[in-house]
Amino acid sequence: MDVRAGQSADGTGDGPAPQSWLGTAPVAGEGRVAEALPSIPLWQHLPGVFTGTAQALLNWARSNSIWYMTFGIACCAIEMMATGGPKYDFDRFGMIPRGSPRQSDLMIVAGTVTEKMAPRIRQLYEQMAEPRWVLALGGCASNGGPYHQGYNVVDGVDKVVPVDIYVPGCPPRPEALLHGIVLLQDKIRRLEFARSGPSDQAGAGA
Repeated sequence: MDVRAGQSADGTGDGPAPQSWLGTAPVAGEGRVAEALPSIPLWQHLPGVFTGTAQALLNWARSNSIWYMTFGIACCAIEMMATGGPKYDFDRFGMIPRGSPRQSDLMIVAGTVTEKMAPRIRQLYEQMAEPRWVLALGGCASNGGPYHQGYNVVDGVDKVVPVDIYVPGCPPRPEALLHGIVLLQDKIRRLEFARSGPSDQAGAGA
Protein backbone atom coordinates (compact mmCIF):
# COMPACT_ATOMS: atom_id res chain seq x y z
CA MET A 1 0.00 0.00 0.00
CA ASP A 2 1.37 3.37 -1.00
CA VAL A 3 1.50 5.74 1.99
CA ARG A 4 2.27 9.30 0.96
CA ALA A 5 3.99 11.88 3.17
CA GLY A 6 1.60 13.49 5.61
CA GLN A 7 -0.89 10.67 5.33
CA SER A 8 -1.05 7.70 7.69
CA ALA A 9 -1.81 4.14 6.70
CA ASP A 10 -5.44 4.52 7.78
CA GLY A 11 -5.89 7.69 5.73
CA THR A 12 -6.38 10.05 8.67
CA GLY A 13 -3.65 12.42 7.54
CA ASP A 14 -1.73 12.36 10.82
CA GLY A 15 1.59 11.61 9.17
CA PRO A 16 3.36 8.54 7.84
CA ALA A 17 2.91 5.16 9.45
CA PRO A 18 5.34 4.50 12.33
CA GLN A 19 8.39 2.47 11.49
CA SER A 20 11.16 0.93 13.53
CA TRP A 21 14.81 1.86 13.19
CA LEU A 22 15.21 -0.87 10.55
CA GLY A 23 12.66 0.84 8.35
CA THR A 24 10.12 -1.94 8.73
CA ALA A 25 6.83 -2.18 10.56
CA PRO A 26 7.23 -1.86 14.34
CA VAL A 27 7.15 -4.96 16.47
CA ALA A 28 4.28 -5.56 18.84
CA GLY A 29 4.45 -3.36 21.90
CA GLU A 30 7.16 -1.07 20.51
CA GLY A 31 6.93 2.59 21.44
CA ARG A 32 5.67 4.63 24.35
CA VAL A 33 2.55 2.50 24.76
CA ALA A 34 4.67 -0.42 26.00
CA GLU A 35 6.07 1.76 28.80
CA ALA A 36 2.68 2.35 30.40
CA LEU A 37 1.51 0.36 33.39
CA PRO A 38 -0.76 -2.60 32.64
CA SER A 39 -4.45 -1.74 32.54
CA ILE A 40 -5.58 -3.88 35.44
CA PRO A 41 -7.92 -2.78 38.27
CA LEU A 42 -5.07 -2.69 40.80
CA TRP A 43 -3.24 0.11 38.98
CA GLN A 44 -6.48 1.98 38.40
CA HIS A 45 -7.19 2.18 42.14
CA LEU A 46 -3.56 2.58 43.31
CA PRO A 47 -1.66 4.36 40.52
CA GLY A 48 2.08 4.45 41.20
CA VAL A 49 1.77 3.06 44.74
CA PHE A 50 3.68 0.07 46.03
CA THR A 51 4.29 -1.40 49.46
CA GLY A 52 7.49 -2.73 50.93
CA THR A 53 10.00 -2.35 53.73
CA ALA A 54 12.63 0.30 54.21
CA GLN A 55 15.26 -2.45 54.21
CA ALA A 56 14.09 -3.68 50.79
CA LEU A 57 14.27 -0.14 49.39
CA LEU A 58 17.73 0.37 50.87
CA ASN A 59 18.95 -2.96 49.49
CA TRP A 60 17.57 -2.10 46.06
CA ALA A 61 19.43 1.22 46.08
CA ARG A 62 22.67 -0.39 47.25
CA SER A 63 22.52 -3.21 44.71
CA ASN A 64 22.09 -0.80 41.81
CA SER A 65 24.82 1.66 42.85
CA ILE A 66 27.90 -0.44 43.57
CA TRP A 67 31.12 1.58 43.53
CA TYR A 68 34.06 -0.72 42.88
CA MET A 69 37.68 0.07 43.54
CA THR A 70 40.05 0.15 40.56
CA PHE A 71 42.23 -2.51 42.08
CA GLY A 72 44.03 -4.64 39.48
CA ILE A 73 46.88 -6.98 40.35
CA ALA A 74 47.53 -9.23 37.35
CA CYS A 75 46.06 -10.35 34.02
CA CYS A 76 42.50 -10.60 35.40
CA ALA A 77 42.57 -6.81 35.67
CA ILE A 78 42.54 -6.66 31.85
CA GLU A 79 39.24 -8.54 31.87
CA MET A 80 37.90 -6.16 34.51
CA MET A 81 38.91 -3.20 32.36
CA ALA A 82 37.26 -4.80 29.32
CA THR A 83 34.06 -5.23 31.33
CA GLY A 84 34.12 -1.54 32.15
CA GLY A 85 34.58 -0.64 28.47
CA PRO A 86 31.86 0.31 25.99
CA LYS A 87 31.23 -3.23 24.71
CA TYR A 88 30.11 -4.73 28.03
CA ASP A 89 29.31 -1.42 29.75
CA PHE A 90 29.64 -1.98 33.49
CA ASP A 91 27.84 1.33 34.06
CA ARG A 92 24.46 -0.07 33.04
CA PHE A 93 24.56 -2.18 36.20
CA GLY A 94 25.22 0.89 38.33
CA MET A 95 28.92 -0.01 38.64
CA ILE A 96 30.99 3.13 39.12
CA PRO A 97 34.82 2.87 39.35
CA ARG A 98 36.45 4.75 42.20
CA GLY A 99 40.12 5.39 42.82
CA SER A 100 39.90 5.55 46.61
CA PRO A 101 38.90 2.78 49.03
CA ARG A 102 37.07 5.32 51.17
CA GLN A 103 34.59 5.86 48.33
CA SER A 104 34.25 2.19 47.36
CA ASP A 105 32.03 -0.58 48.64
CA LEU A 106 33.28 -3.40 46.39
CA MET A 107 36.81 -4.73 46.05
CA ILE A 108 37.37 -6.83 42.92
CA VAL A 109 40.57 -8.79 43.61
CA ALA A 110 41.74 -9.34 40.02
CA GLY A 111 45.01 -11.26 40.10
CA THR A 112 47.55 -13.18 42.12
CA VAL A 113 47.88 -12.24 45.79
CA THR A 114 51.37 -12.61 47.23
CA GLU A 115 52.43 -12.73 50.87
CA LYS A 116 54.03 -9.31 50.54
CA MET A 117 50.87 -7.84 49.03
CA ALA A 118 48.41 -9.38 51.52
CA PRO A 119 48.84 -6.74 54.29
CA ARG A 120 48.20 -3.96 51.77
CA ILE A 121 45.04 -5.65 50.56
CA ARG A 122 43.86 -5.97 54.14
CA GLN A 123 44.61 -2.30 54.75
CA LEU A 124 42.64 -1.25 51.68
CA TYR A 125 39.74 -3.43 52.78
CA GLU A 126 39.68 -1.84 56.24
CA GLN A 127 39.62 1.63 54.65
CA MET A 128 36.48 0.82 52.63
CA ALA A 129 33.12 2.10 53.80
CA GLU A 130 30.54 -0.21 55.35
CA PRO A 131 28.78 -2.19 54.03
CA ARG A 132 31.54 -3.57 51.83
CA TRP A 133 31.92 -6.63 49.65
CA VAL A 134 34.74 -8.56 48.01
CA LEU A 135 34.71 -10.40 44.68
CA ALA A 136 37.54 -12.84 43.90
CA LEU A 137 38.09 -12.66 40.14
CA GLY A 138 39.86 -15.62 38.57
CA GLY A 139 41.60 -18.72 39.82
CA CYS A 140 44.56 -16.88 41.37
CA ALA A 141 42.41 -14.79 43.68
CA SER A 142 40.14 -17.75 44.45
CA ASN A 143 42.70 -20.43 45.35
CA GLY A 144 46.12 -19.44 44.05
CA GLY A 145 45.51 -20.67 40.50
CA PRO A 146 48.53 -22.10 38.69
CA TYR A 147 50.80 -20.56 41.33
CA HIS A 148 49.19 -22.18 44.38
CA GLN A 149 52.40 -24.09 45.15
CA GLY A 150 54.52 -20.95 45.15
CA TYR A 151 56.18 -20.11 48.42
CA ASN A 152 55.13 -16.48 48.16
CA VAL A 153 51.56 -16.92 46.83
CA VAL A 154 48.47 -16.77 49.04
CA ASP A 155 46.17 -19.73 48.29
CA GLY A 156 43.07 -17.62 48.00
CA VAL A 157 42.35 -14.05 49.04
CA ASP A 158 39.76 -15.39 51.50
CA LYS A 159 42.68 -15.97 53.85
CA VAL A 160 43.17 -12.18 53.94
CA VAL A 161 39.68 -10.67 53.57
CA PRO A 162 36.18 -12.22 53.58
CA VAL A 163 34.99 -13.05 50.06
CA ASP A 164 31.36 -12.78 48.98
CA ILE A 165 31.48 -13.94 45.33
CA TYR A 166 33.95 -16.20 43.51
CA VAL A 167 34.29 -15.93 39.72
CA PRO A 168 36.32 -18.89 38.35
CA GLY A 169 38.48 -18.85 35.23
CA CYS A 170 42.01 -18.14 34.13
CA PRO A 171 41.24 -15.47 33.21
CA PRO A 172 37.42 -15.32 33.30
CA ARG A 173 35.70 -13.56 30.44
CA PRO A 174 33.83 -10.30 31.01
CA GLU A 175 30.55 -12.21 30.80
CA ALA A 176 31.62 -14.24 33.84
CA LEU A 177 32.37 -11.07 35.79
CA LEU A 178 28.99 -9.65 34.84
CA HIS A 179 27.35 -12.85 36.09
CA GLY A 180 29.24 -12.50 39.37
CA ILE A 181 27.99 -8.94 39.74
CA VAL A 182 24.41 -10.08 39.14
CA LEU A 183 24.85 -12.69 41.89
CA LEU A 184 26.28 -10.04 44.21
CA GLN A 185 23.33 -7.76 43.51
CA ASP A 186 20.95 -10.60 44.37
CA LYS A 187 22.86 -11.18 47.61
CA ILE A 188 22.65 -7.49 48.53
CA ARG A 189 18.89 -7.43 47.87
CA ARG A 190 18.43 -10.28 50.36
CA LEU A 191 20.25 -8.55 53.22
CA GLU A 192 18.34 -8.02 56.45
CA PHE A 193 18.88 -5.96 59.58
CA ALA A 194 20.65 -7.70 62.44
CA ARG A 195 18.01 -7.42 65.16
CA SER A 196 19.14 -7.84 68.76
CA GLY A 197 16.64 -7.91 71.61
CA PRO A 198 16.90 -8.35 75.37
CA SER A 199 16.75 -12.12 75.00
CA ASP A 200 19.69 -12.08 72.56
CA GLN A 201 21.74 -9.93 74.90
CA ALA A 202 20.93 -12.20 77.83
CA GLY A 203 21.96 -15.22 75.81
CA ALA A 204 25.21 -13.54 74.83
CA GLY A 205 25.93 -12.74 78.48
CA ALA A 206 25.28 -16.29 79.56
